[in-house]
Amino acid sequence: MQNDPPGRAGLPALVQLRDGRTVWLRAIRTQDEDELRDAFHRLSADSRYARFMMPVREPSPAMLAAATRPHPDHDLALVAVSGEGGPDQDIVAGARYVGAQGVDTCEFAVTVADDWHGLGLARRLLEILIAQATARGLRCMEGYVLAANTPMRRLARRLGFVDRQCDDDATLRVVRLDLAGGVADAG
Repeated sequence: MQNDPPGRAGLPALVQLRDGRTVWLRAIRTQDEDELRDAFHRLSADSRYARFMMPVREPSPAMLAAATRPHPDHDLALVAVSGEGGPDQDIVAGARYVGAQGVDTCEFAVTVADDWHGLGLARRLLEILIAQATARGLRCMEGYVLAANTPMRRLARRLGFVDRQCDDDATLRVVRLDLAGGVADAG
């Protein structure tokens, strides 16, 4: 069995959510492909659209492979797994940031299963991404969010992200956080 990647301070972590349910937060593993596919199928069409910004009916093998194999030098991918242990755990959320060699900015994404919304899970995952990106020396985190995705935009603003319209698409917003401290440049 593959271990979690090194350097993920505080992971795995057992977290109790607002409704009393618990989840394990941990780094994604290569062997999570089947569980990730199952999690995708449990998402509503609206949640899939909010995450991928286009209709996606089925994750491709390439999409699943990329999702479960983050580059160890500049990416981080996390999952939230339901329950306190055992083989029948379901992936109920995922979060990731993607960077590039020699670049000090990363792009993030968060997805939470519909019946796990509103419990603080997205916030907890995003806080871990921010802490890990900061520890890695990245200076900026940004994400593209549908303008209609009010809950994600509100969460981003609460965590200090600046929310602005995307220059190329009026249906999108860009949320940006200066990881070096202070407020992100809105321009």
